[in-house]
Amino acid sequence: MIIKSNLTAGIDEAGRGPLAGPVTAAAVILPDDFDFSILDDSKKLSETKRLSAAAVIREKAISSSVGWVWASEIDEINIHNASLLAMSRAAEGLNMPVGLYLVDGKFTPDLGTEAEVRAIIRGDASEYPIMAASILAKTARDLWMIRYSWIDTLWEFEKHKGYPTRRHAELIRKHGYSAIHRRSFNVPYSS
Repeated sequence: MIIKSNLTAGIDEAGRGPLAGPVTAAAVILPDDFDFSILDDSKKLSETKRLSAAAVIREKAISSSVGWVWASEIDEINIHNASLLAMSRAAEGLNMPVGLYLVDGKFTPDLGTEAEVRAIIRGDASEYPIMAASILAKTARDLWMIRYSWIDTLWEFEKHKGYPTRRHAELIRKHGYSAIHRRSFNVPYSS
């Protein structure tokens, strides 16, 4: 039996470009009475505003979920496929049927569902459910990288979150790869 739903979920990912750590996606269903004024593309919000908005989203969302794909998986299947897999994992975590998935970008993950799945280029700047997903994915990934930095201090992940900064490249050259580095990514800023 197929259950029809009028619920819309936004899906977005964070962490395609880093040299280390997971790619993370979130799926979010917002209620009609949500305070949409707190939402924006996660990249346009300060860290403080992102964290504040993420707390409200987690509290007020009808349902939300985060999906992770780890560095070893990224190296095995490539970052494009890993991003789509993270989105699928996030969508699987929603605890109710969805009628429409709005996905940021040009490509849609295979969700194995009867629901419509629509890709929207720059949807994280135009669609509230995608904005909310963007915020949850970014804050979840950033917090994971900060916590990992407590275990593995050599690479200063709390500062750059795995992104390819000049300092991060220097630390890779000095210490080699950590357990969470993506071996298939090129290290920039050659010495």
